[in-house]
Amino acid sequence: MAATTHTVSNQPPPLLGYDVFSADLALTEAVDRHLAPELLDEARAGLVRLGQSAGSAQAQRWGAQANENPPRLRTHDRYGNRVDEVEFHPSWHRLLGHAVSAGLTDAWDRPGGHVRRAAGFLVWTQAEAGHGCPLSMTHAAVPALRADPAAAAEWEPLLTSHVYEEGLRPAGEKAGVLLGMGMTEKQGGTDVRSNTTRAEPLSADGEYLLTGHKWFCSAPMSDGFLVLAQAPGGLTRFLLPRVLPDGTPNAFAIQRLKNKLGNRSNASAEVEFDGTWARRIGEEGRGVRTIIEMVAATRLDCVTGSAALMRQAVAQAVHHAAYRSAFGGTLVDKPLMRNVLADLALESEAATVLAMRLAAAYDAGTESEAAFLRIAVPTAKYWVTKRCTPMVGEALECLGGNGYVEESGMPRLLREAPLNSIWEGSGNVQALDVLRALRREPLALNAFLSEVGLARGADHRLDRAIRDLLTELADLAGIEARGRRLVERMALVLQGSLLVRWAPPEVADAFCASRLGGGWGSAFGTLPHTLDLASVVERARPVER
Repeated sequence: MAATTHTVSNQPPPLLGYDVFSADLALTEAVDRHLAPELLDEARAGLVRLGQSAGSAQAQRWGAQANENPPRLRTHDRYGNRVDEVEFHPSWHRLLGHAVSAGLTDAWDRPGGHVRRAAGFLVWTQAEAGHGCPLSMTHAAVPALRADPAAAAEWEPLLTSHVYEEGLRPAGEKAGVLLGMGMTEKQGGTDVRSNTTRAEPLSADGEYLLTGHKWFCSAPMSDGFLVLAQAPGGLTRFLLPRVLPDGTPNAFAIQRLKNKLGNRSNASAEVEFDGTWARRIGEEGRGVRTIIEMVAATRLDCVTGSAALMRQAVAQAVHHAAYRSAFGGTLVDKPLMRNVLADLALESEAATVLAMRLAAAYDAGTESEAAFLRIAVPTAKYWVTKRCTPMVGEALECLGGNGYVEESGMPRLLREAPLNSIWEGSGNVQALDVLRALRREPLALNAFLSEVGLARGADHRLDRAIRDLLTELADLAGIEARGRRLVERMALVLQGSLLVRWAPPEVADAFCASRLGGGWGSAFGTLPHTLDLASVVERARPVER
């Protein structure tokens, strides 16, 4: 007879076997809103397939295995020859292969491509976030390569391919490739103008030999890298293939892999160049200028990736609370827990709606939308990525001790959460970028204010917040010291405007009352009790409607 103490009760079932896309109303509504009607059926069908895969037990197992078995560096073969290879668990390759086949590196010339890709990125990286790094860099490399039409013609079809091929071979022998980045160095970090890697011209055709190091080289197993180096004419961008066209390995010595807080499935490395062949992209001395579009695209992925982490965290928290009973009822029906869950749901929906609005601006391709992106991307990157860590931490706490154990998946989300705030420029860098745009690019500020103004008159708290923001923007004296506060207010006003226009009334009301109206405490779960919190929580439940 089995011992009664071994009977399991009051434990929620695992959140598996669901459609991650269809269960996310904020995301499905955004796709419907931003895609042209003639694209919707095909796009939705693809996103549903991807959502079903992301919510499957198989994909969740791949994600766990890729993190439990992090990449390993093999510097030499048995004979002492340098090979500088990074070995990954097979689950890593399965995740990447599924992502590439779903078009998550293909957006730039595809109708509705950025909206479709952002939605897919938000869905699929909920299965595992680490492999989003090479996907993001490969996607973002396309506009940077277009500074050299010949390089773009050769590499772009491979970067946007829906075929994933692992292994190091000449790029021309593969049906699809991935591209990494190597910008920062030991002495400079964000200050890339202090880079010391040298680039010596080898021919008049834009060939150079590089000598130096990179402190963070992301995804070192990639087929090529965009790097910065000091050419005779100044800091310049280069395309560095891992394997030369004749099959010879390029000089690319991986010194070590970083031991990181999170992002365990993905490799980040320190690398050395010693006579490493590279091809110049753009003119000498214009390296920073040629990476601007790439940085903007990867920053948008930081926003989207954080939105994905937030959505998965709130889905797990609401799912747990809907099944777990305590003190005579389910947790989701307890007023205090409902307040916490609703607050988390607001943060998640605001992040999703903002990320998708930015993706739609990329697809529009107009001068006004480009101006809007110039100021909205660093604003969103600053705020959404900053909110991710406390939000995921609070969601973990909703599961109590169950959330603190690895099997729940919540610790992995929490370790991943700070990454996007650091990658592609930390908080101060984003704030300074916004301030720079405010001073130098009046069209960017006009586009931002025009977007925010579309919701004027719909909510008195939003209207007051817009007026206060305009007052703050009118006085730029000493602006750097209060830059973070200003950018935070800009982000909240933008999110409030989007939610007032597009979200259900209970969501917009709760957001404006808390984030803009002053009815909010210093922790999640401090929303005004008079709001319709039950509807906000129910909207966030990971079930298909």
